[in-house]
Amino acid sequence: MFKVLSSSVKLGSHLRRPLQQQLCGRHIASLSALPETHQMLQKTCRDFANSELVPNAAKCDREHLYPEQQIKKMGELGLMAVAIPEELGGTGLDYLAYAIAMEEVSRGCASAGVIMSVNNSLYLGPIAAFGNAKQKEEFITPYTTGDIVGCFALSEPGNGSDAGAASTTAVEKGDHYVLNGTKAWITNAYEAKAAVVFATTDKSLKHKGISAFIVPKDTKGFSLGKKEDKLGIRGSSTCQLIFEDCVIPKENILGKPGYGFKIAMKTLDAGRIGIAGQALGIAQASLELAVDYSQKRIAFGKPISKLQAIQQKIADMALRVESARLLTWRAAWLKDNDKSYTKEAAMAKLAASEAATFCSHQCIQVLGGMGYVSDMAAERYYRDARITEIYEGTSEVQRLVTAGAILKEYAA
Repeated sequence: MFKVLSSSVKLGSHLRRPLQQQLCGRHIASLSALPETHQMLQKTCRDFANSELVPNAAKCDREHLYPEQQIKKMGELGLMAVAIPEELGGTGLDYLAYAIAMEEVSRGCASAGVIMSVNNSLYLGPIAAFGNAKQKEEFITPYTTGDIVGCFALSEPGNGSDAGAASTTAVEKGDHYVLNGTKAWITNAYEAKAAVVFATTDKSLKHKGISAFIVPKDTKGFSLGKKEDKLGIRGSSTCQLIFEDCVIPKENILGKPGYGFKIAMKTLDAGRIGIAGQALGIAQASLELAVDYSQKRIAFGKPISKLQAIQQKIADMALRVESARLLTWRAAWLKDNDKSYTKEAAMAKLAASEAATFCSHQCIQVLGGMGYVSDMAAERYYRDARITEIYEGTSEVQRLVTAGAILKEYAA
């Protein structure tokens, strides 16, 4: 029995509002076509989010606090290594399960969602796919429990979306490489104990001259920049990784020399499913809050949910959430069945992130002035949603990936 089902999570009675119960029931019912395991996972994650994440999300955001205790509990549930094999300490589920869990966690706290996503998709994912037995034992198993996390270092100050233009270098010297350069916008950076780092080992080969390395945080010459003060997802840390004559043993290269760009692209394909799940969680939370408020707010002698203008907003929000969810599940299903899913992951991430932005915007509109104050979660959803259209590939990049794949299909 995997960890997420062997743990008991009780939903606090103080959170059990009648409308929330109705929404939860309907949402679970929408999963009824899925295997029982996935339905049980969804309920467990939703109960956990309601009892552990929702009550702490505002404080984590307001005070820029890493949700350490919640992340550890997520590790106990198996959520920090959902698709990692059980023999490596993971939960041994598939990417569809991961997408479902990501949505529920992010519905409760988007910061916890991105911490979970980075550890699952961007850190553990490439090591599981390309690492050797020794690397997996050292850099996967200890990172599955929630006690420690990893990070992924691809972006640089001058090459956000141009992943093939890495200016960080790794020079081969005997039995080691020497890393020099700076990585930017690295999520989990302050808490991470190790990073998957991409550096150029042969400039003449361009993107084919990029290699990937596993770099422990305590390595000499590895330091952190200042924490970024961000618009949203403030419970997760973001900063620069700085490498100054950082000596890395050759045994820490991931895959083979020159495989870095391939590893990065495959990792991002999978990671986009995770971020789609995060965006869905924000969108779903926005929808639930808008529905809840509209049925309680009285205007012109009746709940505003009776007004056609409000009903149109709720319908549009639900349409985008459900559409993006199906795209996300399809991308996950394709990955789980070893089929090509690059286009589908890009489409899912694009649709879900734009749904999060749209729904959080409309949620504030439904709430009016109440949506603009920090006493209500709507403004946090709005701020958290924006980054989902930027990291792990901007919406513009997702459109380029999608169009390129479609044009190639039609040309065949």
